[in-house]
Amino acid sequence: MMRIPFEQVQQMCKRVLESRNMSEEDALLSSRLIAETSLEGVYSHGLNRFPWMMKKIDAGTMLVDTHAQKVASFGVLERWDGMRGVGNLNAHTCMQRSIALAKEHTIGCVALKNTTHWMRPGTYGLMAAEAGCIGILWTNTMPLMPAWGAVNATVGNNPLVLAIPNRDEPVLVDMAMSLFSYGKLETYAREERDLPVPGGFDENGNLTTDAKKIMEIRRPLPIGFWKGTSLALALDLIAAALSGGATTRRIGLEEGELEASQVFITIDLSSFPDRNQIEEEIASSLAQIKDSKREDPAVPIRFPGEKRLSLRKENLELGIPVDERIWNEICSL
Repeated sequence: MMRIPFEQVQQMCKRVLESRNMSEEDALLSSRLIAETSLEGVYSHGLNRFPWMMKKIDAGTMLVDTHAQKVASFGVLERWDGMRGVGNLNAHTCMQRSIALAKEHTIGCVALKNTTHWMRPGTYGLMAAEAGCIGILWTNTMPLMPAWGAVNATVGNNPLVLAIPNRDEPVLVDMAMSLFSYGKLETYAREERDLPVPGGFDENGNLTTDAKKIMEIRRPLPIGFWKGTSLALALDLIAAALSGGATTRRIGLEEGELEASQVFITIDLSSFPDRNQIEEEIASSLAQIKDSKREDPAVPIRFPGEKRLSLRKENLELGIPVDERIWNEICSL
């Protein structure tokens, strides 16, 4: 593992994106989103995923010269078409629009179809929270895990994000419907490490900590067992219905994840007359959680997303931890 300064990481990604004919403006934003993801400790969806993203661009399945466009409006809900453009740029645009709708109407919803992988989902939840809004957003995916009781993958792991404003450190829940996201499984497999707890099944139907075996047969363990696959299915169907886009079933008919459907909902807390009371109650609730009786006194109790800023500070000072093999691959692109 090596450490690379944030500015160098961003400049390298920007150079590679521009070499694929992405505009300077788009390359600057996309590279910043990728670099900040690793800066804040979500390595599996930042630099680690960048070579995969470039393969999609080079194959012509993620298009650098198209952008999300509004195709329909239903009051506070808008439908957008991602045009198979760059996923993190499309998601950034749609979250910005959802926030604008919420500032005007208290609540805003943008449903996006025909888009590609959005990289780190929590990025767009933080955009909402930093604008004083609650953010609720999710995506569907290609089939990545079986329905409960089945062995073949027909359900997406459909990441869900819930973001709540909280002064300097928003509450950020960013979770796949599988116990470990595929990005995290890829990290463990590449580093040849066992998962800390069983994360799925092997070819014999036994629970295993071997990430590579889990990915090979697409049998990750869903969160909450049958509840996880039920929630994943519901998120999939709602995203497709609101956007007019593809379900996981349809996405799975093509090679690669090319036509994801996503939903970006924001609720502006500033429009409520009791906003200050809401903020105080949020802060008090989080303080109570942090003051919980600990099973291990050496292990701090944190609320979701609390570690983000400390990791950001550390990685700004020391450099972003990067797998040397991945960095060398990026430098060669």
